[in-house]
Amino acid sequence: MNMKKYLKMPLYVASLALMTAGVASCSDDEGPGTSARDEREAALRLVVNDYVDRTVIPTYEQLADASVELHTACLAMYNAGVGNVTSAQVETAGEAWKKAREYWERSEAWLYGPAGDYNVDPHIDSWPLDQGLLDDLLANSSEMAKMDADGVYISSQDYGLLGFHALEYMLFAIEGSGMSQTSVPHSTDYTAEELSYIAGVAGDLRNHCIFLEAAWVGEDNISSSKQDILAQVRSVADFAANNTSIRTVLTDLANGLCYADLMKNPSEGGGNDFVNYLDAIQAVVTDGIQNIANEVGNVKIGNPTGMGTGDDFEYDPNYIESPYSLNSINDFKGNIISIENAYMGIQSSKDYNSGETLIRPVDHSLSAYVASLDADLDARVQAAITAAYDAISEMQEPFVVTCSSSGPYVEVNRAAITACNALNDIFDEVLRLIEEQR
Repeated sequence: MNMKKYLKMPLYVASLALMTAGVASCSDDEGPGTSARDEREAALRLVVNDYVDRTVIPTYEQLADASVELHTACLAMYNAGVGNVTSAQVETAGEAWKKAREYWERSEAWLYGPAGDYNVDPHIDSWPLDQGLLDDLLANSSEMAKMDADGVYISSQDYGLLGFHALEYMLFAIEGSGMSQTSVPHSTDYTAEELSYIAGVAGDLRNHCIFLEAAWVGEDNISSSKQDILAQVRSVADFAANNTSIRTVLTDLANGLCYADLMKNPSEGGGNDFVNYLDAIQAVVTDGIQNIANEVGNVKIGNPTGMGTGDDFEYDPNYIESPYSLNSINDFKGNIISIENAYMGIQSSKDYNSGETLIRPVDHSLSAYVASLDADLDARVQAAITAAYDAISEMQEPFVVTCSSSGPYVEVNRAAITACNALNDIFDEVLRLIEEQR
């Protein structure tokens, strides 16, 4: 099974101490460059605060809300029971899937921190689905008897049976062949085991999306209904023994985990990932923006086309993200939008499947800071983001067909990979510019 390559993220070490506000003192000796460093830290502090509060957190909040909607739609199918599921219910669940999927893809420019530390990314977004394991699970009566509609039991299953792509397989179907393929709602002839599986996977996905929001803002700062969901997960007596990563995040949340505070209040020691604001911005760029730019170009597009480069590339013509919903290219575009949002400090106004537009402009974006130092570089970064988005927009569904290493789509796919690599590379210039302010 060729599961999604999981890129290593910095590990979070839970800190039980209260984080102090303000800029951490530099460890360098006082000297001629001290004033410039202090000015940089003061400017980056404003950038980090707006990035966290107005880009990251709102996106995770919307993702968690959408995942609750998705679980509710899947639960309606489960409660309807065998023979009573309607086409409208399946279609509603499919649309809810697309909405949640959109917010997830628009969060992938910040997969460091909780998404990586607690394995949320591979847990909810590994592909392809392992159909052999799924068949075995559905046929295992003792395992299926343990399944719950809130997703607690299934959370300990193999990543290839969980998350967005498991639900996609159960909610969408492909009609036609070749370039005539279309994605339609799955037929309504579900078995009792399949309905239990759908509800369980949707519940587990919902739980993990709520974990992400809570990990960034603190459990006390999410809605009461989401707090109730976490309490329900905690209430399962034998759950902690089955899933170490979730046990850890629940423990850390109970102990006051709030990743936003850590990022907004860097300090040396005390279990913080960040020693200063420069360190936080380096994570935003390297572990966030460049990570996903490389993954889109060299892995998501590169693996199935055979045209990727670098250590993460591994040729696999079957490595197709979101093949049953024909959502692959929209996934890629969502990732580029996440880069735009991280850099520009907004939730983008570009159209997407859910039909919603949410814009939260910031006062202090990374783009504005770069422009204050080098307006030409900022313009080139924005142009590189647009070029990557436009190049991906030229790609065609079904990607399972157009990813072929020969034929009329090769150069279009190659152009998209090239644009993603150029986007990755220009952020090396951004880092150098910021690091030179010393």
